[in-house]
Amino acid sequence: MPEAKIKVILLRHTPNPEETVAMAAKLCYSPSNITSLKNKIEAKDQKAFVGKLIQMGHMTPIEHPAFTFAIEGISRACSHQLVRHRLASYSQQSQRYVSEENGFDYVIPPVIKEDKDLKRAFVAFMNEAQNAYNIMVKKLNEKGVKGESANQDARFVLPNAAETKIIVTMNARELMHFFRQRCCNRAQWEIRKMAEEMLKLVKKIAPIIFSKSGPGCLYAPCPEGEYTCGKIQEVRSKYRIKK
Repeated sequence: MPEAKIKVILLRHTPNPEETVAMAAKLCYSPSNITSLKNKIEAKDQKAFVGKLIQMGHMTPIEHPAFTFAIEGISRACSHQLVRHRLASYSQQSQRYVSEENGFDYVIPPVIKEDKDLKRAFVAFMNEAQNAYNIMVKKLNEKGVKGESANQDARFVLPNAAETKIIVTMNARELMHFFRQRCCNRAQWEIRKMAEEMLKLVKKIAPIIFSKSGPGCLYAPCPEGEYTCGKIQEVRSKYRIKK
């Protein structure tokens, strides 16, 4: 059972997302027909206009571009947090239809990996879970319960550390909210790492839309109040250097 490594791929996105945002915003106030407005927008760079929308907080036009990611190497613990973001679409690899008999990959938290004794205990438990899973499937097969019917009951012994794969689609506005929540230092380390990788990818495609994206403390006081990490200047420096 190899240790899983996170991988994030941007599969698809709305073509010319910032032009799409500009089109949506200007349509609200323009007497022009759709074709005429479309031609005007395509003939002029819309970066300054989209930047102004972001600055004004006029967010409804930002909902039109969509981004689809393929993510693997994350734990079920991480995916359970991810799907709490409801304004999104998810398709996740099934533990019912995909057997883990040949060995499930898993994620080891860094603080555990750094300690030899903790890591040894962690890996031993993963091996025990794998053994229990295989016994469950074998015994269920002997009882005539096979395929996904066996998997769906045997999977109850699999841990939160088990690796999963998932495809995620979010619109740009929801992504901005997602980054605000999950790039925060107080977010769990795994989903924070995933969010940071996602942010890098979308910034290449829509740099104006996501120019101020990141944790909530970048351009305002820390929203965590008394639970702040206390590293606001360090966080701001990190994200502004990466822009």
